[in-house]
Amino acid sequence: MITLKNQYLTVLINEFGAELTSVKDSKSIEYIWQADPSFWKRHAPILFPIVGHLKDNQYSYHGQQYQMSQHGFARDQRFKVEKQNEDSVTLLLTDSDETLAIYPFSFQLRVTYELVDHTLRVSFLVVNPNTEEMLFSLGAHPGFNVPLTSEGGHFEDSFIRVAPKKEYRRIPLKPPYSDPSDPRTLDLTKPLRLNHRLFNSDALVLDLGGNETTVMLANTLNDHGVAVTLFNAPYVGIWSPYPKQAPFACIEPWWGLADTVNADGQFENKFAINRLNVNQTFKAQYEISFF
Repeated sequence: MITLKNQYLTVLINEFGAELTSVKDSKSIEYIWQADPSFWKRHAPILFPIVGHLKDNQYSYHGQQYQMSQHGFARDQRFKVEKQNEDSVTLLLTDSDETLAIYPFSFQLRVTYELVDHTLRVSFLVVNPNTEEMLFSLGAHPGFNVPLTSEGGHFEDSFIRVAPKKEYRRIPLKPPYSDPSDPRTLDLTKPLRLNHRLFNSDALVLDLGGNETTVMLANTLNDHGVAVTLFNAPYVGIWSPYPKQAPFACIEPWWGLADTVNADGQFENKFAINRLNVNQTFKAQYEISFF
């Protein structure tokens, strides 16, 4: 387990999955969901090389059929620590015989965590070392305890606030697939009070258009919360497992989406797929401020 620390926060990161597993402040308040398997067995997995589900958990590329489960394989791979100091670490995942059997691309995926005062910056760098174009999606899935208090409270005491305040285009999920052809709107000109039924059709997926957006999770019981700022992510998912009465919520920066309801299974036709030219790099970043 990797520890990052400054005067405000102590952060734990597991080399397995390069997964953020704990963030505590100086008063030992735990912000990150602690992976109780009766609700959800993960903390904050990295989603690569797909986000969400493929149609029938399979796809075709250059005439070859491949199988891949939800959110891809990075979350279940051990990353290598490339460099580390007291307040930052960079971890690296590269292709292997195991990954090439289900994803026919070589790749380098770097994840950097950096503590700056009350904020954890998370940066991704994807490198294409292939001799042809590389196709991929990428996402983050951090879960946060709800509500952030050691004195009781309920899920419904918490709320989401989004900046800029406006009505957002929402892409509905027809579980487990997305349906961008049937967009809805979600009024976020005012705070959205949480309740479990908000997630009865899976995550709330907002189309951000790649614009800088901050999604804040706070509560009416105290002044503690988190603010997730997305710098270039086209989508964000907000999720808690339904019908479980889970005491956490996720704010998920996404550079990609689940297969659409009418996906043809051809990887090169996948909606919202990222295309990376030979020897080119893809950079993505978000940050979490803890208060």
